[in-house]
Amino acid sequence: MDFVTIILRTVLVYVIILLVLRLMGKREIGQLSVLDFVVSIMIAELAVISIDNFQAPMIHSLIPIFVLSIIQITFAVISLKSEKLRDLLDGEPSVLIKEGKIDEHEMRKQRYNFDDLLVQLRQNKIGKLSDVEFAILEPSGKLSVIEKSKDADKKGSNLPLPLILDGKVQEEHLKKIEKTPLWLRQEMRKIGYRDIKKISYCALRDDQSFFVDLKDEQ
Repeated sequence: MDFVTIILRTVLVYVIILLVLRLMGKREIGQLSVLDFVVSIMIAELAVISIDNFQAPMIHSLIPIFVLSIIQITFAVISLKSEKLRDLLDGEPSVLIKEGKIDEHEMRKQRYNFDDLLVQLRQNKIGKLSDVEFAILEPSGKLSVIEKSKDADKKGSNLPLPLILDGKVQEEHLKKIEKTPLWLRQEMRKIGYRDIKKISYCALRDDQSFFVDLKDEQ
């Protein structure tokens, strides 16, 4: 009977965890936030306990799983509207290489050494550090790399960070390109966008033109 109980518990926990993870949303393993990672580990531990300790009522393990799921889903919904909460939970990207120059201060701040940098550059199929224009450490820990232009006559490129996101001006990103919110608003007016809140995404292209995506009107 114990053997049958373990099998039934395993199947039930499998179905419940599958449903819970589906409700939590779709993200690649490497893109999990700190909150996603912690919740996933705790749910896994509770699932093991519920299967292993078949003498105890299963509800004792299932209630914490549902509570953790509700917490994660609640934070995810709130973070869709709150940029501050999103930055708190997920963190912000860090620029480790800007315009071909390594930012050692930022590397020390992120506790990121040169071995880590070189390993991830190789994983991005970058053989030489001198080929990198920008290297951005994402909140997930993945390194995004922008190579230098192959065109020798083309001077520089822009840091691929949004200047407007979900109707809000990204002042920290503007500082990185040495611009101000006033400059951005003036530029938006020049191309016909007077209400920043109606813009879902705006970024500066390499040719100094703007890519603008408006919010879907419902």
